Amino acid sequence: MTDAAEPTADEFRATLGLFATGVAVMTARAGDLAHGMTANAISSVSLDPLLVLVCVEREAVMRKVVEEVGAFAISVLAADQEHLSRWFADPARPNGTVQFDGVAHHPAPVTGAPLLDGAIAWVECTVDASHDAGDHVIFIGRVRSLRRAARRDPLLYFASRYRGLAGADPGP
Repeated sequence: MTDAAEPTADEFRATLGLFATGVAVMTARAGDLAHGMTANAISSVSLDPLLVLVCVEREAVMRKVVEEVGAFAISVLAADQEHLSRWFADPARPNGTVQFDGVAHHPAPVTGAPLLDGAIAWVECTVDASHDAGDHVIFIGRVRSLRRAARRDPLLYFASRYRGLAGADPGP
């Protein structure tokens, strides 16, 4: 073992920031309370059963809402929806359902969580498990519904900047 110094949080963020990720807005509804947050720590986990994971800061309002209701939804953002990513990442936005005022959305069919119009994909989940991991909670969601829109370029995040696909072929 070497005497190398332990990496810092800034070094960690800069290094893993070189892994391009898609950008989504995670939403949940508990009764009259709806909440959204920008998320890019999302991954498929299993095909049998269909599972996804999303990581949420331990102190985030979203953690509390998801734990209360036991469900969440994900709207995968298109390249032209950077403004929505910034809005749902802004700590100064209002709490509660009012944060969706002026944001085109519709209720998810199973949980009623807000799904953002214009997204390229939507996934709706019930919580299958949760795990504490450092300053985050990992929610494992069992997929209850999903839908894809017409193929468009996704919004990406790479090296601390929003990006799009250059010369991408959207395929079938």
